[in-house]
Amino acid sequence: MSEQEQNNKEFLDLVKRFKFIRVLDSNPQAKILSMLGSIDKKDAIITVEKTHFAMEETVRRQSQDGEDVPVLYRCEDEFSCINGIEQLKEITSNDIYHWGMTVLKQDMEHNPTAKLNLIWPATPVHIKKYEQQNFHLVKETPEIYQRVVKPYIDELSQGTRLNWVNNILYEGAEASQVVYKDFNVQDKKNGFIILPDMKWDGVNLDSLYLVALVYRDDIRSLRDLKPDDKEWLQLLVKKIKSIVPGCYNHAIHPDELRIFIHYQPSYYHFHIHIVNVKHQGLGNGIATGKAILVEDVIESLNYLGPKGFEARTLNYVIGENHDLWKRGLDKEVAKQLEQEGIPKMPTVNQGYSL
Repeated sequence: MSEQEQNNKEFLDLVKRFKFIRVLDSNPQAKILSMLGSIDKKDAIITVEKTHFAMEETVRRQSQDGEDVPVLYRCEDEFSCINGIEQLKEITSNDIYHWGMTVLKQDMEHNPTAKLNLIWPATPVHIKKYEQQNFHLVKETPEIYQRVVKPYIDELSQGTRLNWVNNILYEGAEASQVVYKDFNVQDKKNGFIILPDMKWDGVNLDSLYLVALVYRDDIRSLRDLKPDDKEWLQLLVKKIKSIVPGCYNHAIHPDELRIFIHYQPSYYHFHIHIVNVKHQGLGNGIATGKAILVEDVIESLNYLGPKGFEARTLNYVIGENHDLWKRGLDKEVAKQLEQEGIPKMPTVNQGYSL
């Protein structure tokens, strides 16, 4: 049995041991279902996402490290969304308009039905992240950052929480998935590694989603960026735009890459998101108040003082399940609304009687 077959077997075994507890979230727009369960009495989260329609034929070539990576060519085959129709049932029609349901030909290698992600053991932080929640707009001043947010980031940056990042950077974890690696022990500052985000199926280029992890460990989030980092960011973006198209046979162009960072990020080791501009099915991951284009970050560094983003007020969206909301941001938002003269919301009775 090959290593890949062994990994597949172990993954399948874990999923089969999953005991369903409840649905965390169901997103009909993004076609994603998140479920909470347990494996061996430890919390586990499974997300299932419908894959995009097959429109490409996938071939593989060797990367700089000798690993096979997908290269996509635009040409319809038997698994394409039209040629792959196996069953078709009309719902109704009106003049030139027809509506129906269909079953498409499925195949694990060419056109899998869905992408499945498993987190196990899952922490309370993971559960809160995936659970359906209300969101709020936060105005984070430099003072709030120092008093509320920075202690939280300091806490999450300690211990073993970022072991998985270090495993990728230094221990060869996920090596078969690496798209590009640029690392020189003598030049750690400019080193980075590019690999697929777990949100991408790794096949359909229209939904391309990559992440660049930097080797620098002195930048944890947007807040740590200062004017001195401008040239470093510019070089990083230049390399990304030069490298990524070549990794996929130039089927995607540099100006078709949406390159951005998140604030607040999911983890506090600086990383950059690289997404096909066609890909809209990312929920609030690319929305204003979450995603910030790196080009805009670079431009802002031209006008910020020596403390950079640490001294700037940042406005962003955060969910009620985020630890920061319950660790003080909820009170700060309420206080700000009061100071701005915004009247308090009345108490609304959700029930009614006839």
